[in-house]
Amino acid sequence: MPSGVIDLHLHTTASDGANEPAALVDLAWRAGIRTMSVTDHDTIAGIRAAAAQAAESGIVFVAGIEITAVLGERDIHMLGYYVDADSAPLNVFLQSQRADRIRRVNAMMDRLAALGKPIDRDAVLADGETGNGRAIGRPMVAKALVQAGHVADIRQAFDEWIGDGRAAYVPRRGATPSEVITIVSQAGGITSLAHPGLLRRDDLIPGLVDAGLAALEAYHSDHDARTTGHYLGLAGRYDLAVSGGSDYHSEEGHRKGALGHVGLPPEHFEKLSARANEGTR
Repeated sequence: MPSGVIDLHLHTTASDGANEPAALVDLAWRAGIRTMSVTDHDTIAGIRAAAAQAAESGIVFVAGIEITAVLGERDIHMLGYYVDADSAPLNVFLQSQRADRIRRVNAMMDRLAALGKPIDRDAVLADGETGNGRAIGRPMVAKALVQAGHVADIRQAFDEWIGDGRAAYVPRRGATPSEVITIVSQAGGITSLAHPGLLRRDDLIPGLVDAGLAALEAYHSDHDARTTGHYLGLAGRYDLAVSGGSDYHSEEGHRKGALGHVGLPPEHFEKLSARANEGTR
C-alpha cells in the first residue's frame, strides 16, 4: 500500500489555486503527501507540469480534473481520475466548458457595472482568453472586486454580490452529471462525486450509479466525522469506491490547514485504483 498522505483533490493556478503546478507539488511533498492528484476546475492545463515535478520528487501522481456539471441551475462537481490528457473528446468538451466560464464571467461583470461596482474586465479575462487552457471563474471576479475597493475581502464579494442568488449572480450552463461521467469514461477515467456533504443531494446518487459513477468523495476538509461515515456507508451500499482529499487552494482559504492532514486512507486508494483498472462500470 502507498506510504504517506494520499491527497486526491488539489488545485493550481490553472484554475483557482494560488500555486503553480510545480510549486504545489513541492508544497505537497513538504506536507508529507506521497500520492496526489491535481484536480483543477474544467481544465487539465496543470497536469503535465505537476506530473513531471511529482515524478522528480518521488510522488505517485494521478491525472485528475474537477468538472462542473449542471442540474437545474445547480452546480454538481464531479472528480475525474486517471484521465488521458490527450483525449480528443475530453479536450473538445473542456473547450466548451471554458467558453461558458468566459460567458458567465462577462455576464456577471456586466451586472456589477450596472450595479455601480465596475471591475477591470481585461484583467479578469486575460488568462481565460489566451488559449493556455486556464479556467476562469467567480474567484477571479471576487478578487477584482477586492482590488477595485468595492468589498473588503473575497468572502464579502460572494456574500454580497456574486454568491448564489445575489444581485450579480449568473447561473452556469453545462453538461449534466451523467454526461460528465460519460466524458470522463471516454477519456479512460473514472468519476467520483465531489464533496457530497456540501452538495446534500443524496437522492441523485442512485441515478449517477446507473450512469457509471465509480466513487464518492467521503474524505474532505469540509466533512466532519459523521458526514464521512455517512458517505462511507453509502459507498458500501452502492458498491462504490471512495476518494478523498483536502481540496486545497491556497494559504489564504479556509482549507489552508488541511494540506497534509486530510487525505484518503490507503485501503480506499487501492480500491479506487482497482476500479480504474476495471474500466468503465
